[in-house]
Amino acid sequence: MSLKIGIFGHGHLGKIHRKCIKEIEGLELVGIYDPDPSATADLPNHLQVSDSAELLARADLIDIVSPTPTHASIATLAMQMKKHVFIEKPVTATPEEAHELLAIQKVHHNIIQIGHVERFNPAFLAIADIDLDPRFLEVHRLANFNPRGTDVSVVLDLMIHDLDIILKLVDSEITSIRANGVALVSPSADIVNARIEWANGCVANVTASRISLKNMRKMRIFQPNAYIALDFLERNAQIIRLIEDGDAITSDDNIMELETPTGTKKIAISMPESVQVNAIKLELEKFRDCILNDTQPAVSLKEGIKALELAYEINNQINPT
Repeated sequence: MSLKIGIFGHGHLGKIHRKCIKEIEGLELVGIYDPDPSATADLPNHLQVSDSAELLARADLIDIVSPTPTHASIATLAMQMKKHVFIEKPVTATPEEAHELLAIQKVHHNIIQIGHVERFNPAFLAIADIDLDPRFLEVHRLANFNPRGTDVSVVLDLMIHDLDIILKLVDSEITSIRANGVALVSPSADIVNARIEWANGCVANVTASRISLKNMRKMRIFQPNAYIALDFLERNAQIIRLIEDGDAITSDDNIMELETPTGTKKIAISMPESVQVNAIKLELEKFRDCILNDTQPAVSLKEGIKALELAYEINNQINPT
């Protein structure tokens, strides 16, 4: 069974989605609409769509990779026409718009998946089976300057990737948020640091910059029995854990001994296997699967809203109203 899918938006990311969809079994690309005719001028005639209504009439599923301010209106129309929807992050321009989508979803029961692609990064997938209990997270997402995306602060542009991951890892209520940011070359903040605290005692220190001289996407997770390092750019993970009496040791573990005031301790250093996948293709395959199998999406609308709301709270700390 093939599901007919249409794409809204044919910019940089839209082109990547188009290439991925063509490689996914069970998805048939039936059209692409972009309000800028030049964006689709090089496409085959059968993929060029003149307006949004035509695309919605052709497709069973909608893939929204247009600019963030357009997400809410397109998704609303698609959901009212009982289409399932994939929405690139951030889900909408404001939390209020996102909650309106949630209300529509409750009426029409659409499957909505949000494009938080780092959930499908091999580094994060490599620790899927690890028992995690974070107590401190240190996160850096640094990027070279790119004019694309500067219509919003770096929190919505870059940091929101890590906010989504953190919210997935920490199952507790946020009790405190402190943040500061600086706008250097854009109308909104280009460098932001946020400190987030939870009721269970966990603390996260999160930094994002889009004017760095080097690219970095690292998350360090500290918990009572282990230190886990994720490199989203290099797409790998490293785990350093304390070996207690009776703990199993695998052939992949490198064992080191540490002399401490309380005696000799053993630690194991391992790099869990990172299956090198195309993360965008994988998230779209998961979207297909949850529709065919009527299961929950990998990143739900509610999860997209939580990440957006946290991003807004951080922005409000930087620019209080």
